[in-house]
Amino acid sequence: MVDWQKALLMMLLALLIYPNDIFGGAFQPEFSGPITNLTVPLGRDATFTCLVKHLGGYRVGWVKADTKAIQAIHDHVITHNQRVSVSHSDHSIWNLHIKGVQKEDGGLYMCQINTDPMKSQTGMLSIVVPPDFDPEATSSDMMVGEGGQVKLTCRARGVPEPRVSWRREDGKPIIIREPFAGSVPNQKSHAVPQSEFLGEELKLTKISRNEMGVYLCIASNGVPPAVSKRIYINVHFPPVIQVPNQLVGAPLGTDVVLECFVEASPMSINYWVKDPKGAMIISSMRHDVQTVTKSPFEVRMILTIRNLQKNDVGTYRCAAKNSLGEVESSIRLYEISGPAKTQTPVLTVFYDEEDEAVFGSAEMDKTENKPLAVDNTVHGHMGYPSLATPSSTIRIGKKRPINVSSGTDPYPRRLFVLVSPLLSLLIVRRGW
Repeated sequence: MVDWQKALLMMLLALLIYPNDIFGGAFQPEFSGPITNLTVPLGRDATFTCLVKHLGGYRVGWVKADTKAIQAIHDHVITHNQRVSVSHSDHSIWNLHIKGVQKEDGGLYMCQINTDPMKSQTGMLSIVVPPDFDPEATSSDMMVGEGGQVKLTCRARGVPEPRVSWRREDGKPIIIREPFAGSVPNQKSHAVPQSEFLGEELKLTKISRNEMGVYLCIASNGVPPAVSKRIYINVHFPPVIQVPNQLVGAPLGTDVVLECFVEASPMSINYWVKDPKGAMIISSMRHDVQTVTKSPFEVRMILTIRNLQKNDVGTYRCAAKNSLGEVESSIRLYEISGPAKTQTPVLTVFYDEEDEAVFGSAEMDKTENKPLAVDNTVHGHMGYPSLATPSSTIRIGKKRPINVSSGTDPYPRRLFVLVSPLLSLLIVRRGW
């Protein structure tokens, strides 16, 4: 009797807990929410979730709607796609997993309940593809002569369709030359600088050396990562030389700097020669030859001549040569005469017996053999400092001089004997 009561109690509990499974379901199964559409980048994982209530003894199946291919029924995977799997929780949450989605996985997926009639709902799987370039339809590095034209092409693919733009790597604007209205093609045009150019094709006309450089083709469609391609445009032209100073002068014994600016592409061979022999100048104890690169096509040639001598004076030529031509320019170096050495005479200082100071004359001290001020700053050569000889206050005597310089004094002694009374008379008149 006790065993029968226990069995009845267990049946009642089972009926309360699983009424649908025991009696086929008192309620018809239905979906408790829609399937969410998915947008997944190529290669990522995707999971559809189907929410069901009152499932009872019915089963849930997954079908790819566009191909009618059954993916799974209840707990069993039907498709041969090894990347597909299913899972569920409490018979109310049913999941379809697709690992590493590919382009062919995109489409409409259907969650079905095998009722009569069948119940179903669908969800869309969209596969997005980050941008990529078509190597066969995308330009590579190009070379063009100055004044010519070049067309760059950049084809990108991806889902959704990528947006293609162009920029210069150095940040400079892209020069688009557009013809004037009514002008003959390739005759008259005006330049329009643009920081960014949109489109798969970039056409540059009448290209100049300043447009040489790296151009970036950038493709993006909102799916990371965006991609870019570097395309280098090399503009070729023969060498050109600019000389800031063709005439340079400096005193002997100083350092002199000569310079030339060269533009060439491809890069030129640059050197210095001195006429009339025309021998190439190389770096030595007295010559320093340097080349400073300013840009892909600009260099600065510097020749420093140390301790200028007589035989250094003459004509120097800077030369540049590449595969398209050669050019040279000359600089004439001449000597500037140095300042003459002079000696200033010394005037005698007089004192009176009462040691009374009397003003009105100036003493000229014997100066050192210093040169006068000469402004000879020429390309790195600094001139001599200036010399100022200050006037000084002296004492003169009423009766006799205390000291009279001799030897180098060019003035006769008697001159001061005559001048002294005159100065005394002048002082007396001032006192009146």
